[in-house]
Amino acid sequence: MISRRLLQATLMLLLVSQATTAGIIQRGDYLQRDDVKAFIDRMQREHDLPREKLESILAQATRQQRVLELISRPAEGKPWRDYRPIFVNEKRIAAGVRFWEENEDLLQRAEMRYGVPPEIITAIIGVETFYGTRMGRFPVLDSLATLGFDYAPRGRFFRKELEQFILFTLEEDMDPFSLQGSYAGAMGMGQFMPSSYRQYAVDFDHDGQRDLFANNADAIGSVANYFARHKWRQGGRIATRARVEGGKYRKLKANDRHPRYTVAALTKAGVKPARKISAGEKLSFLALDGRKGKEFWLGHHNFFVITQYNHSVKYALAVYELSEAIKARRNATR
Repeated sequence: MISRRLLQATLMLLLVSQATTAGIIQRGDYLQRDDVKAFIDRMQREHDLPREKLESILAQATRQQRVLELISRPAEGKPWRDYRPIFVNEKRIAAGVRFWEENEDLLQRAEMRYGVPPEIITAIIGVETFYGTRMGRFPVLDSLATLGFDYAPRGRFFRKELEQFILFTLEEDMDPFSLQGSYAGAMGMGQFMPSSYRQYAVDFDHDGQRDLFANNADAIGSVANYFARHKWRQGGRIATRARVEGGKYRKLKANDRHPRYTVAALTKAGVKPARKISAGEKLSFLALDGRKGKEFWLGHHNFFVITQYNHSVKYALAVYELSEAIKARRNATR
């Protein structure tokens, strides 16, 4: 006859085996892995940090299967006709007008200092977190550890962001276990990745801390600083609609965010801008599946700057269209 204690032990082993098979990793298990040990070795060596501190942080990291599921099907994979309504809709436009009005002084000050217009700053925060109301519920530490060590396609990138996150929490004296963000580890109203937080976040209200989670001033100033540092051109265009004639345009490299074509080259391919564009300006060519068929756009330098924030051309176009809708609505009600 099997004793109760032996039966309990057998059941426990069975549960552990099932959990391992399902890919569930408990807190502390990351420390048993060679790749995590190598990560700690490098951080200790390059940043002169106590090993015990690094181990105490990573001991609390938990693998999140939901994170792996979400990163495999991002919204940017949707066609433009389905992607656009997620961000350019009545609720987000109306909320954007309210955000602008409530933060008008901060937005004006950010424009004066960084040259980035209020509607763009507002639209970025609107697209990213619905104006600070949806900043994500995933523990940032868990997300970055999961993607860094269990997502091979971009593991190197996310290990670097995990490194930056640990450094950021130490520098800003923030609790690494309490911070929450997107499934990809982006944080705050503007959804800055840890490396961007460290490099571009600003203390816009001079209170001694760069807080992008609960401080509108810092969030607005930081988004504006990010764009300025990526060479935003004050007063420059963002996107221009276009139409096409014939089929030569199909030889162009469409939906590449990098501006590469002159007006002359586009004209030769049968692409006609809806408004006059300087002959020497370089443009990107967009051909997207809209609700009524193909939509053709040309991206200017500032369009490329928006794609520095998120590399998707759909993202950049959604930000542009939302910004224009917010500005038009606000001007109409003043």
